[in-house]
Amino acid sequence: MRLQQRMTHVVALVVIGSCLLAARALAQGCPELVGSWPLGDAYAVAVSGTTVYLGSGSALLVVDVSDPAMPDVVGEANLPGLVNGIAVSGAHAYVAADSFGLRVVDVSNPAAPVEVGFCDTPGVAHGVAVSGQYAYVADGDSGLRVIDVSDPAAPAEVGFYDTPGAAHGVAVSSQYAYVADGDSGLRVVNVSDPKAPAEVGFVYTGGFAQDVAVLGHYAYVADGGLRVIDVSVPSAPFEAGFYFGPPFLYLYYCGVAVSGQYAYLAGWRDEEWVALTVVDVSDPTAPIMVGYAELCRSYWNELLPRVAVTGAYAYVAAGPGGLRVVDVSPPSALFEVGYYDTPGVANGVAISGQYAYVADGDSGLRVVDVSDPSKPVEVGSVQVGFDGAPSVAYGVAVSGQYAYVARGFAGLWVIDVSDPSAPFEAGFYFGFPWHSYRGVAVSGQYAYVVDEWGLRVIDVSDPTAPVEVGSLGGAVSTAVAVSGSYAYVTAGGAVWGSLKKVDVSDPTTPVYLGAAFLPEMALGVAVSGQYAYVADGGSGLRVVDVSDPSKPVEVSSCDTPGEAVGVAVSGRYAYVADSGGGLRVINLSDSTAPLEVGYVATGGAGGVALSGDYAFVAGAPPLAIVIDCLFSDGFESGDTSAWSVEVPGG
Repeated sequence: MRLQQRMTHVVALVVIGSCLLAARALAQGCPELVGSWPLGDAYAVAVSGTTVYLGSGSALLVVDVSDPAMPDVVGEANLPGLVNGIAVSGAHAYVAADSFGLRVVDVSNPAAPVEVGFCDTPGVAHGVAVSGQYAYVADGDSGLRVIDVSDPAAPAEVGFYDTPGAAHGVAVSSQYAYVADGDSGLRVVNVSDPKAPAEVGFVYTGGFAQDVAVLGHYAYVADGGLRVIDVSVPSAPFEAGFYFGPPFLYLYYCGVAVSGQYAYLAGWRDEEWVALTVVDVSDPTAPIMVGYAELCRSYWNELLPRVAVTGAYAYVAAGPGGLRVVDVSPPSALFEVGYYDTPGVANGVAISGQYAYVADGDSGLRVVDVSDPSKPVEVGSVQVGFDGAPSVAYGVAVSGQYAYVARGFAGLWVIDVSDPSAPFEAGFYFGFPWHSYRGVAVSGQYAYVVDEWGLRVIDVSDPTAPVEVGSLGGAVSTAVAVSGSYAYVTAGGAVWGSLKKVDVSDPTTPVYLGAAFLPEMALGVAVSGQYAYVADGGSGLRVVDVSDPSKPVEVSSCDTPGEAVGVAVSGRYAYVADSGGGLRVINLSDSTAPLEVGYVATGGAGGVALSGDYAFVAGAPPLAIVIDCLFSDGFESGDTSAWSVEVPGG
């Protein structure tokens, strides 16, 4: 689906703004995103002098860019909602924090920013601008909200204007607020009386207006392209010029900043690359591209890059690519000079008690307290290598007081988590050099680990000295699940995959029983009853009947929009982590005809675990995204059109 078609689905990350439910769809409500670990994708940025203020998930990061080639995070304030927009005035940063409204952060001490006040807004705060004693919040479907911030500790709404569309961006110049209002274009609102703001003019821009900047007599609107709007007469704005970019690049612009004679546009190229374009607007009727740079590969995930400019540098909030710093002098020769990438790539997640254990790529194992799923808090972490071997955490399983981490080329890592705030390495198994361990499952005193060679059975009865007791070779293996006396191993190559059933009743001598061949590289597996459920990459979810040990056979499938990489099963529902489509929920009542009944587009989903009423999704942010709730028997399988909520994620 192309970007223009998808823009109508952009809503909030931290809490789903709306759920379109049919009366029969779900007895106990829709899946609801109730929290996220704060360090995640970056989609808001502001700059003041040599300090950049960056939104990273629900954290406000203070970044010293006095050396643009080496941005340094010097302070952090964790906020309750996703940071969608930032404005800085004096000693305070004003943050549009999604469904948590406006948050005021004292940044007088960059090393210790602290929230000092807030004003909740009725909608979803996407953007913010500050002028004098007032903050102006673009509040989604609730339009423009005017908030008195003369006392930063007690900001108070004094007026509002409900725009006809969904307010995503706002800029203020003189006595007017200019609102990027989604498919309602640009709205010009007179705010000379903050208690009674009134629209005086508007112009439809033709796309979905996401961001706006104002300089002189012109407003510059990012709505997929760049629209230059003459606002010299605020009551009669009109489009003076536009720029869409070379058609062969397929650019979609969603962030804009203006400095001097140039407009700086942040957006996506072909839904795959975050890009910065510099456009000469010295003649507003004929904007011309003078510079272009692709900053990082970061597949479209429904959130929108933003840009701020000061002096010779542009600062781009590049989603999963973090902060990118681009030298724009001269604009015709752009080059990136530095970046701050938000930490970790969550590859796997396991739940035990009140804690989520996250295999966080090269950031090791992170332990997160999820006792309050709306406010997950990291309480401990451990990062250990092995004699210089490349070390990336890919998978995790938890049993008792130990977490078992498939650590790539560094083997199997046993972590004592009896004190979650101080996890430490208890033991490790290195195995054969240059065999990358990708998946792990634990049953009894054995850990079952898969690598590109096959399955390995590790005795962990003494966690300080794991020892391999059995193995079974084969093709590149990617994931493993254990049920009873059987292990289920996914494997495959570039153009095919398989699910193997292995008898591990004698762990020292695993016996291959049979396999079901699948269309793509199988990446994840869960077992329930007589069926194994396989996340089969671009072929979605495959259902395999394993009741006959020697003849596992695929009985059905359900395609997902992206790459199915992980799966968990509870009751009659499968929860599929889809790298391009977030969490997909599939009804398994009829094993021959699985049916998707709902989804929440969390962004780059890499794994999923279930606990109680929650699904924990490992994705682009370093720790778990928490989604409420697991589906109940209130579903009726025919109600697949009952709701289609998309939530941008990272």
